[in-house]
Amino acid sequence: MLTARQNLVETIKGGKPERFVKQFEFMEFIMEAPVELAMAPPGTTAKNGWGITFSWPEGQLGAFPVHDQEHLVLKEITDWKKYVTAPSVIYPEDRWAAAVEHAKAVDRTEKFVAAFFAPGVFELTHHLMTMEEALMALYEEPEAMHELIDYITDYELAYAKELIAHIHPDALFHHDDWGSQISTFIAPSMFEEFLLPAYKKIYGFYKDNGVELIVHHSDSYAATLVPYMIEMGIDIWQGAMNTNNLPELIQKYGQDITFMGGIHSGVVDRPGWTKEEIYQETKKVCEQCGKLAFIPNLTQGMHMSSFPGVYETTDEVIDQLSREMF
Repeated sequence: MLTARQNLVETIKGGKPERFVKQFEFMEFIMEAPVELAMAPPGTTAKNGWGITFSWPEGQLGAFPVHDQEHLVLKEITDWKKYVTAPSVIYPEDRWAAAVEHAKAVDRTEKFVAAFFAPGVFELTHHLMTMEEALMALYEEPEAMHELIDYITDYELAYAKELIAHIHPDALFHHDDWGSQISTFIAPSMFEEFLLPAYKKIYGFYKDNGVELIVHHSDSYAATLVPYMIEMGIDIWQGAMNTNNLPELIQKYGQDITFMGGIHSGVVDRPGWTKEEIYQETKKVCEQCGKLAFIPNLTQGMHMSSFPGVYETTDEVIDQLSREMF
């Protein structure tokens, strides 16, 4: 029987998988690694190392930056050097101890040792300011935005160096949401100008330093960005919503990138969810997408769900469908 890692490789390389890859089963996340980008835990408000204040109100599904004038970090993009200071990536060795121990304990024939990074380059720009201001700045102050993106990229590269030196990851799971459910946030040409160069540097650095697998999370429509994902070195696009034409994308690009998602969290991860609904949604997307270059997965960006039991039940359903379809 193939291990989770081996079955993943067969799936993404056009081989002979024995079963569907079951969501995030192929990655062991090393979440103990120190980093200053943390968001607020549920029911709290907290400030991270960039000075961004996050709030996660009780009863809501996630945290988001507080962008009133009191808490806004970047008030004017042309003065970004005045307002924005990256946190240090150098930590005492005892801060790395738990991460190092966890990584050493993983059987790498079974799973990929996975580093985690969030938020990504684009998300950090609109966390520092607001979404509206970040999008407008791309048009109105492109020189300043290029500078800010280069600064963020340099931070990511410096942190990547520390991650690689300490935990020697086989995989990277990296967040950066690039669209809504129906469209990208920016035009492909603007994505190519501002974000593609940054990610070619970041993902290229990881690949050059022994990281075999780049998994990028964007739970969105991003079909028009897939050629750029391939160019920047993404192996798996996680969060690929069914608002993208996944069967068409697999047919066109499946030899170069794998699509992980298709089970819309907004449809099944809700109050009153049922196993039958999860089964029907998962069965439909598995039949449409097939067994290669596709991983059935809730579109949420981690091995979790907003409502208790949904993620675990989805695992059970994928096991059932593997027995029925393989």
